[in-house]
Amino acid sequence: MGLTKTEVFTDQQNRVADLAKAFAHPARVAILQLLAQKKACVCGDIVDELPLAQATVSQHLKELKRIGIIQGSIDPPRVCYCIDEVVWQEARQLFGKVFDSVIVEKSCC
Repeated sequence: MGLTKTEVFTDQQNRVADLAKAFAHPARVAILQLLAQKKACVCGDIVDELPLAQATVSQHLKELKRIGIIQGSIDPPRVCYCIDEVVWQEARQLFGKVFDSVIVEKSCC
């Protein structure tokens, strides 16, 4: 199996790539939009609001939580999720730096 060679990139480049994974699937984008819309922790409603199976939603929530862009609290038998404001602001700042650092000329191609 090949190595990803993430160690040859800066910590910031690796973090931007990791945060970008949160937006790399439409289901994760939909989950983030749902959580942002609710402006509160969501407990159990996520599956009811998306046209996806429970297992699929759980896998996407797991990835979003691993990245750190959402946080979950366990209150058996429910798990409540919300956007982590600190990480959300970190993502906004890092993506902004990436976009601001690249100037694309109109006549490039």
